[in-house]
Amino acid sequence: MRNGLSRDLIVRVLGEAPKYTLDELEIMFPLRNLSEDALVTRVAPSPTGFMHLGTLYQMMIAKKLAQQSNGVFMLRIEDTDTKREVAGAVEVILKCAKSFNLIPDEGPEYGGKYGPYYQSQRKDVYHSVAAFLLEKGLAYPCFLTAEEMDTIREKQKTAGWATGIYGEWARDRELTEEEIISHLDNGEVPSIRLYSMGNKNNKIYYNDKVRGRLIFPENEEDIVLIKSNDRLPTYHFAHLCDDHFMRTTLVQRGEEWLSSLNLHLQLFRMMGWKNPEYIHVATINKLDEQTHNSRKLSKRTDPEANTMQYLINGFPQEAVLNYLYNIVAAGYEEEKAKKSETNIWNYPLRIKKIPTSSALFSTEKLEWWAKEYIATLSVDVLVKSVVDWAEEYGNENNKKQIANIDYLTSVLSIERDNPKRIRKDFITWKQTLEEVAYFWDDLFVANKEYSYNKDALNLFLNTWDFNDDKDTWWAKIVKISESLCVKPGEVAMNLRVAMSGRTNTPDLYSIMHVFGTDRVIERIKLVL
Repeated sequence: MRNGLSRDLIVRVLGEAPKYTLDELEIMFPLRNLSEDALVTRVAPSPTGFMHLGTLYQMMIAKKLAQQSNGVFMLRIEDTDTKREVAGAVEVILKCAKSFNLIPDEGPEYGGKYGPYYQSQRKDVYHSVAAFLLEKGLAYPCFLTAEEMDTIREKQKTAGWATGIYGEWARDRELTEEEIISHLDNGEVPSIRLYSMGNKNNKIYYNDKVRGRLIFPENEEDIVLIKSNDRLPTYHFAHLCDDHFMRTTLVQRGEEWLSSLNLHLQLFRMMGWKNPEYIHVATINKLDEQTHNSRKLSKRTDPEANTMQYLINGFPQEAVLNYLYNIVAAGYEEEKAKKSETNIWNYPLRIKKIPTSSALFSTEKLEWWAKEYIATLSVDVLVKSVVDWAEEYGNENNKKQIANIDYLTSVLSIERDNPKRIRKDFITWKQTLEEVAYFWDDLFVANKEYSYNKDALNLFLNTWDFNDDKDTWWAKIVKISESLCVKPGEVAMNLRVAMSGRTNTPDLYSIMHVFGTDRVIERIKLVL
């Protein structure tokens, strides 16, 4: 371990005097008054674009584990990568959390005693911990420029060595105070790097509750703790400070973070702090169309990765969560098939049974969950869900469809009164309105390709009576078919296509009664 820096030099290196001591921070953020079994979980997305489906997946897991243990679920915004931050991305994260009913116990807009919950607002915490590390010789100022680091990286690649600042490549690791002052006097702004004591020939052992015993080499890289350009922390340092002082007890994250586990354990042990438990959940993958290999859902290329698209396209939020929960909770689908009241909040998530292999994203399976969910809804709930979606995301045609709620209710009530024959043709709120668009004259598209039996239509037009019950109505169709020497189904099909423009619809009698006399006559005359 190198000699620590003097107090005055620490102030110059940080660009400001540290606001707190570690003891003061421990008092500001005391241990939580929770039971021993209660979990304090968190999700910490970066506002660097749309919200990834994997973030929603991790958010659901974190919320569930906290909920079932009577713990605390936090949302923290990791907004320290100012170069990549996208305007409006935080609002999207908050909207998705609310829309999918994954409301945090603590977080932006929700408050909490362990905030602020934006990392950009926690600079005083990071600088206070960095000051401690500089004083103890556990960190050092580094004046390597971006160009110099690029040169080092290329040399390492050429030689086949691991890239990074370590060993002989850590040029500023042993700078004297005089040399540091000389750099500062020259107007150079340093980053602050970890003074790593790790040796890659030594091993770190860790018991992941999902993956079991893991073995890693120690971290030997002097990673950046505080960046030079904005004096904000890197993810690794923010994780150390925030999850300690927010008293996080379980960090559940994607398996892509396994390679950082040795570093994170090193940081906690270096500080003498108890590290949170870690579990690494398998990612949600898809089959690459070109290579036919499984890969992680990509923000850049996969529309399925965009969480907002599920809201915009009108997937029921409950169906999306059911789909995701079935990936992580063994036996959930089977239990829900037995007991319809089963949901993700009353079905336990057992950490040791979380799968370690990646699941392939399936649009077909998600649509199945959506059909199953919508089929269970009462007409009133279905109508409200469709209306709520259309008001927020619908186009002009959708707005027309919800203008008359009574008429929309009549349309969506067709074939929803028989529990033994539940309709499962609705997948999303958007598709639901598209499916029934022919009920509105402005949206009706006549089928001009169908070969109509106009004699059948003429005969029906002459006998149509809105007050006929279904048996009488059908008897008239049978009589028409007999007079024309065709099957009753052919007459009914002519009427179906004339009414809807389609060959496949729900109950024709119900459709015609929702239409009413005038619309039935108009549709038939349109064909004739």
